[in-house]
Amino acid sequence: MKKFTLVNKERSRIKVFEPFEDISNPCLSINAIIISYGCVYKRSIKPVIKGSRVETIENARKEYKELLEQGWKKTSIFRSFF
Repeated sequence: MKKFTLVNKERSRIKVFEPFEDISNPCLSINAIIISYGCVYKRSIKPVIKGSRVETIENARKEYKELLEQGWKKTSIFRSFF
């Protein structure tokens, strides 16, 4: 699984979905996603990450689908910052 970044219509908010790796028990398979969210104040500046949370894969998929339905788009603009 790879990292996905979504940006809203106004390009003012972002969400990053990436696999959660539990370093305390590296033998287990990945069964959770970490969702980081933040704000973009100017296009040329690094986005400000406000927080993150860990969700199950099912809940993360639901949220991802809902965001796409609301008009959020996949982007690679901010990939170099994460």
